[in-house]
Amino acid sequence: MKLKFGDIQETALIPLAIKASETSRPNARIRDVKAKEIIDSLGVDVSKYDPFLSHEGVIARTIMFRDQLKALLKKYPDALCVNLGCGFDDKFTQVDNGRVQWYDVDLPDQIAVRRKVYSDRERCKMLPGSALESEWTKQLPKAKMYIIVMEGVLEYFTKDQVKTCLNMLCDSFPHGYLVGELHSPFLEKHGKHHDAVKHTNATFGWGTKSGREYLALEPRMKLLSEHSFNEEMKKYTLGGKFFSVIGKNINNRIAVFKW
Repeated sequence: MKLKFGDIQETALIPLAIKASETSRPNARIRDVKAKEIIDSLGVDVSKYDPFLSHEGVIARTIMFRDQLKALLKKYPDALCVNLGCGFDDKFTQVDNGRVQWYDVDLPDQIAVRRKVYSDRERCKMLPGSALESEWTKQLPKAKMYIIVMEGVLEYFTKDQVKTCLNMLCDSFPHGYLVGELHSPFLEKHGKHHDAVKHTNATFGWGTKSGREYLALEPRMKLLSEHSFNEEMKKYTLGGKFFSVIGKNINNRIAVFKW
């Protein structure tokens, strides 16, 4: 079934458009066939969601999340992974080790639209649920290790919502990892100028200088690592290298927490 343009939230169009256009390139750094299928099915021009800096940022983010998850799954091959706020992301395909149990979780309306283009797979299921409520977690099987992925989600939350989310995760899972995307106070204040998000109605929430600021909201968590997307962006283009200098402290980061 083809999607209609209005089926997809505008913030979800940004990574979809970028992954689709990158997949079409001869020397694509990442390949996401499903993203290309979805964008092609819309039959509309989505180029405004694919400006240079956002393109490079999403590609860097995709690679860094993939590599981090592969490292965790090498350590915990039978982990239960939750892509919380999954949108149309198909991270399971990128990291599947043949053993992981995967759940793509998002709000009910988003999961309903996602089901138009995805089907449940043997070890990859879709589940409606909110990052701010715990009811959905009761439907998950028990596991020795839990890995929660939140890419492109936390930066739209207020500080209170971030606290609610972190508390919910620690209350719902006895132990685990959170691999999350964080953003800066600069972006919180100047998000209306973001080269792609300015074309949507979305607004950025609470920005932090460091993931350590999350620990005051949920003391059960420890910050294991934090890396700017600049570290990956600067590898590929002069523009990416230049931005890594002038935007040293304002680009988004990937942070890994454990509890």
